[in-house]
Amino acid sequence: MDLKSKRIAILSPVAWRTPPRAYGAWETVASNITEGLVARGWKNVTLFATKESATGARLQGWVERGYEEDKSQVPLVSSCLHIGRVMERADEFDLIHNNFDYLPLTYSRLIATPMLTTIHGFSEPDILRVYRDHKDSYYVSISDSDRDPELPYLATVYNGIDLSNITYRQRAGEKLVFLGRIHPDKGAHLAIEVAKRCGRDLLIAGIIQDQEYFDELIRPHLNYCSIQYIGPVDPTARDALFEQAYAVLHLNTIPERFGLVLVESMAAGVPVVAMDLGSCREVIADGETGYLVKSVAQAVEAAGRIESIDRRECRRRVEEKFTIDSMVAGYEKVYAEIFRREARKCRKV
Repeated sequence: MDLKSKRIAILSPVAWRTPPRAYGAWETVASNITEGLVARGWKNVTLFATKESATGARLQGWVERGYEEDKSQVPLVSSCLHIGRVMERADEFDLIHNNFDYLPLTYSRLIATPMLTTIHGFSEPDILRVYRDHKDSYYVSISDSDRDPELPYLATVYNGIDLSNITYRQRAGEKLVFLGRIHPDKGAHLAIEVAKRCGRDLLIAGIIQDQEYFDELIRPHLNYCSIQYIGPVDPTARDALFEQAYAVLHLNTIPERFGLVLVESMAAGVPVVAMDLGSCREVIADGETGYLVKSVAQAVEAAGRIESIDRRECRRRVEEKFTIDSMVAGYEKVYAEIFRREARKCRKV
């Protein structure tokens, strides 16, 4: 059978719509994989997501809206119903591509269809028990740095983004930008410190994921002038935000798993100053598309050297390494390897 005639199920989370209106990294990637497969000529692709999701593939959903947008839902209930429905139809597919973390793995030995899990990060150390207990499954990492040494990965496939909704601008803006979850992990408080020491305005955008953190370390510094919080941004508002950006500050306090914001920023031609933790050094070319730093002091110094970065190199790096097409090409190789292995299993029976 022709590879592109294989029946592929893409399993997306149901926290947000796929693709999300604003925040929703895993839903974004699941959408990009789905639409990328369709664009590359795959004939039988089904996206399992919320009912209101949008796709050029077949859409199957049982949850009306994402549980983060409909707080009447219990997240685990919606998640279990969604995953359970996919597994009930598993024999209709040749491969299930799981973008919904560890929970679907607990069903995998109850079905005959192989499952590929893209591991978007280990949110808690204890979930490794599930991954390590299912080493007979197939895994892909999203960066070389975000790997567990005990897991048998097939490959690393970098996330790819849709360049059609990000405008490249050669001319730099005047403001520093923080874009991401408002959570200690992402370091918005450090971005504020850097902005103050640089004497530059700062725009903060993203969902508030830790209200106490926001109230104690972010809100007191907001003045609706030099330091502003503008809330979550959809793709259109994000594009307008990048137009104002002199540089993006990504001062993560824990190892980054991949960092879609890094890629989105570079696609707009905006250099990134990021902590040298996790995948940041895989995504950013240090000294060419931004700077990797180890402290606030180094971030301040790096912000003073932003004008030496060629904004065209930022865009070029994304075009070469982080497009939807390059990501899907990587997954096509993984799919082909899975089908080869599954065929060998059948011959041995």
